[in-house]
Amino acid sequence: MINSTTPIFSPPLMNGVSASKVFLPHDVSASTIFDYLCQHFPHIQVSEWQQRFADKLIYAADGSQLTVESRYTPNTHIFYYRFLAHEVHVPFQHEILFENDDLLVVDKPHFLTMTPTGQYVQETLLVRLKKQTGYEDLTPIHRLDRETAGVVLFCKKTASRGAYQQLFAERKVQKTYHAIAKYRPELNFPQVLRLHLEKGQPFYTMQINADKPNNTETQIELLMHDHQHAIYKLSPKTGKQHQLRVHLNYLGIPILNDSFYPHIEHKAEDDFSQPLQLLAKEIWFIDPILNQEMQFSSKLELTL
Repeated sequence: MINSTTPIFSPPLMNGVSASKVFLPHDVSASTIFDYLCQHFPHIQVSEWQQRFADKLIYAADGSQLTVESRYTPNTHIFYYRFLAHEVHVPFQHEILFENDDLLVVDKPHFLTMTPTGQYVQETLLVRLKKQTGYEDLTPIHRLDRETAGVVLFCKKTASRGAYQQLFAERKVQKTYHAIAKYRPELNFPQVLRLHLEKGQPFYTMQINADKPNNTETQIELLMHDHQHAIYKLSPKTGKQHQLRVHLNYLGIPILNDSFYPHIEHKAEDDFSQPLQLLAKEIWFIDPILNQEMQFSSKLELTL
C-alpha cells in the first residue's frame, strides 16, 4: 500500500528512451505479468517479451525489476522500455535552433522519424534529443513526416504542453513550406487549393473525395523555376496528413522524389539518395506563455 511517505517511482531515461506505462486491469485471466503482456500486445513476439525481461527492462510500479515469473497483480501498473536489436542508422543530424524554459525548436533532417515507432527507436528525433538534452518530458507539439525536413517544435514541460498544442488545434500557427516539383507554365500562381482528403489505400496514403466538402486548404506560390522544375512556397491553412504532397500531385506537379504520389515506390530503408524535396521552412505564432510573437526559420535550403 502506497502512503504519503512512500516514494513514487519515476522511471528514468534509458539511453534516451522513456519508459512506457501499462495498467494491469482486474478482469484478466493471466497468472503472470509476462502472460498478460503477450495477450495484450499480440503483435509483439513472445520471444521479444522474454528478451525484455531478461534484459531487465520491465519494472513494477514501485521500481522493482520484474521477471517472467512475476505474478500478475491487478489494479496496478508496470513500466517497460523498448529497444530494437538492429536499426538502420540515419546519417543526417538535427540542429537545435532555439530554446527557452518551455520550448525547443529543432531543424529536422530528411529521413528521420519523429518518435519511436515500428523499426525505429534510437534513430528517431525525439530519442536523439532526449539523449542530447536529458529532458525526460520532451514532447513534439506537432509532427513532420519522416521524409520531410525543417522546423519542428517540442515542449520541455508537461505543464505547458497543452497551451502549445491548443495553438495548433485552433489554427493559430502559421507555417510555410518550400517544395521542388515540375514546372508547368500553363498553371497560374498564386492560387488557393481546397480539397477533401481522406484515408486511401494502402492505409498510409491519402486520397481525394470530390463528393465531400473541402477539409483542406493550401495557398501555393511560385518562387522560381529553371523551365524544368520550380520551387513553390506552400502555406497550408489546415494540417491533414500528406496534405501538401496530395495537393501538388492533384495539380500534376508531384513533389520531386515523392515515393507515395502519384505512385507508391518501395525503397530500401538504407537508401538515402533521393530525399523528398519538401521543407518546413518557417513557423510563426504568438507564444501562449510569453504572449509575444515567435518566428523560426529552417537553415536548410532546397535548390534547383
